[in-house]
Amino acid sequence: MIVIKFGGTSVATAQRIEGLADIVNDLRKKHKKLAVVVSAFGGVTDELIKMSRLAAKQDGDYITVFNGIRERHQIAVKELGLNRDKALHDFLEETFAELHDILHGVYLVRELSPRTLDFLSGHGEVLSAKIIAHYFKSRKMPAAFLDARTVIRTDESFGSARVDFSVTNRTIREHFKKSKSIEVITGFVASTFKNEMTTLGRGGSDYTAAIFGAALDAKEIQIWTDVDGVMTADPRKVKKAFSIRTMTYTEAMEMSHFGAKVIHPPTIQPALDKKIPLLIKNTFKPEHPGTFISTKTSDPAFLIKGISSIDNISLLTLQGSGMVGVAGISARLFNSLSHAKVNVILITQGSSEHTISFAVKPEDGARAQQAIEDEF
Repeated sequence: MIVIKFGGTSVATAQRIEGLADIVNDLRKKHKKLAVVVSAFGGVTDELIKMSRLAAKQDGDYITVFNGIRERHQIAVKELGLNRDKALHDFLEETFAELHDILHGVYLVRELSPRTLDFLSGHGEVLSAKIIAHYFKSRKMPAAFLDARTVIRTDESFGSARVDFSVTNRTIREHFKKSKSIEVITGFVASTFKNEMTTLGRGGSDYTAAIFGAALDAKEIQIWTDVDGVMTADPRKVKKAFSIRTMTYTEAMEMSHFGAKVIHPPTIQPALDKKIPLLIKNTFKPEHPGTFISTKTSDPAFLIKGISSIDNISLLTLQGSGMVGVAGISARLFNSLSHAKVNVILITQGSSEHTISFAVKPEDGARAQQAIEDEF
């Protein structure tokens, strides 16, 4: 069993979905069982969030965004030759009718709860997975649509839900015992024990692939994206950057946490727990070897794998002579940030203990500043 995940750029158009099917067909020749996790069409999740927030502001433009999303999926269905597929047509009509009704409710009450936003924003994956499953069938591939909400159970932390692995692992294994198809799985989404839709955080489709891979003791998890694996640096900034052939889980986690957007950081943990290798591949250059991530590294003489970078962060500094030699300053600082629910990206402290600097997301900057001023 291998688990394959295709990102938004890999499923952005009908032509790319056709290429995706070719890749899966080739992999079928090498592997007996496959599971395919897909993201929403490229950019659709952002559009779903945008239309939801417009509706909450009672901005009538929300319906324009909604119609654009619906039209984009209808065009993909037509270009894939699925416009005579009645079951798919009925599913899309029912889904968009439900989304329209909920959006209208958001518009009327001017309220967008985290639970409602999860429901609306998570439907990009539901739509793409359904269309791709039907396209696979049209090409005589033994495919089945699997809504991850039926097998992945989480708490009620809408927006970034925590997975209950004891239940989730069991339900995934039970489902796959009965399955002989290529399961086309919705990334990013899950559900609570009350069957309320949740999402796993941005980039959560990678996480979905790792959850399934770990539950099924997969031989390998493949992440197909639009670059040649993990690069030595951001190729937009460093023209001579090249892909890293092999690296360890820890190296990949550090690179991804500090800006390498090829892989979502939480993805690595379930794979690491089971020692399941990850392979990062380019959908548009399937012949490229990509990056293989496991417990083993390449030549140990080359300790540095790459340089990662983060754009658009806020840097805050706490300094003063009254900090020198005083115990507990750091504890007070980071406790105050914790209470304010501010996540710290990077920390540095001068050897004189006169200065502590740290980085946070820009949207957390003002809240972090207020928390520190209140504490000190």
